[in-house]
Amino acid sequence: MTADNETPLAEPVASPPIQHGAQAMESTAPPQVAVAQAPMVQPATTPAATPPSAAPPAVERPGFPPPAVQTFEPGMPATPTPMAEVAQPADAAPEVAASPVVPTSPVTNIATVKPERKNLAEVIVVTSGKGGVGKTTTSASLACGLARHGKKVVVIDFDVGLRNLDLIMGCERRVVYDFVNVIHGECNLRQALIKDKRFDNLFVLAASQTRDKDALTKEGVEKILNDLGDDGFDYIVCDSPAGIEKGAFLAMYFADRAVVVVNPEVSSVRDSDRILGLLSSKTRRAERGERVKEHLLLTRYSPARVEKGDMLSIKDVQEILGLDVVGVIPEAPEVLQSSNSGEPVILDMASDAGQAYDDAVARLLGEKRPLRFTTVEKKGFFTKLFGG
Repeated sequence: MTADNETPLAEPVASPPIQHGAQAMESTAPPQVAVAQAPMVQPATTPAATPPSAAPPAVERPGFPPPAVQTFEPGMPATPTPMAEVAQPADAAPEVAASPVVPTSPVTNIATVKPERKNLAEVIVVTSGKGGVGKTTTSASLACGLARHGKKVVVIDFDVGLRNLDLIMGCERRVVYDFVNVIHGECNLRQALIKDKRFDNLFVLAASQTRDKDALTKEGVEKILNDLGDDGFDYIVCDSPAGIEKGAFLAMYFADRAVVVVNPEVSSVRDSDRILGLLSSKTRRAERGERVKEHLLLTRYSPARVEKGDMLSIKDVQEILGLDVVGVIPEAPEVLQSSNSGEPVILDMASDAGQAYDDAVARLLGEKRPLRFTTVEKKGFFTKLFGG
């Protein structure tokens, strides 16, 4: 290109100095009058940041967190760093966001207590410290007597490992499931209940012959008793084993009433006295401050031997134990015969023992009946003459 074609260059115009803030905004409009501005003088050196140790002490105010201290280094932006981005010491605990405080009603802070389930059936335990006094015979007769009065009854054998109640009730061949099977959930309660052939409102729950008494649990026994009450049973008769071990304890723990079976001799009376102490201290009613209603049932009573001084009298036993007598069962051969045949003796109303058990059931139900078979029958002239 030649010099003639070259376009003459415009004279250089001095650029305005750099402006900040509001001045920068005003510079966008065309200037009306050119005003010479002095160039902005930059400092030669940046002053050193104040070391953390030289920072003034923070003023603490009650109820407010201490103010954060921030230092500036060369090259840092002028905009302050947010508090969340301030570096924390390595050993500082992580901050946890506090959950909002929600006011609660005083009612919601009260612990919910599950109300105790009330058994609708009356639980009667037949117990005695001594073995062989007639507890199982009495349990079977009381259950049959209550059923004969129209009550829905179940009798439970608590003598795990040595069951005999099914023999006296005559249902030993019909036992499929037992008491322990129900507790362990191996069957339901209806499968284990055996319906009596004589009374439609009488059922038997047999014990296990292959387990020991440790297989019983308080929770399991309580659940079965409550389920029986919910099923419409009026009375639950618990046949307790002898002694004061676990089976006897569980048989009496949930009892509302207790029939203490006693032979009129010293060892039986002393063992029964020990049972009375447990009834007044180790049962659920005792824990509530209540008392189990106790009844005395004398078995194998012989007025003739009492007259001879070979046996304790009814008055003697009452004075020792302090209980009211609900029944006196005379010593009779029909008791053994009935047990061997699988027929509770109360069903033999021709026998003295059957009538005595029937009187005892009536007294348990609130009837007033005089005691029978407690005195020696006086023989008449012709009886003495012809014998008998």
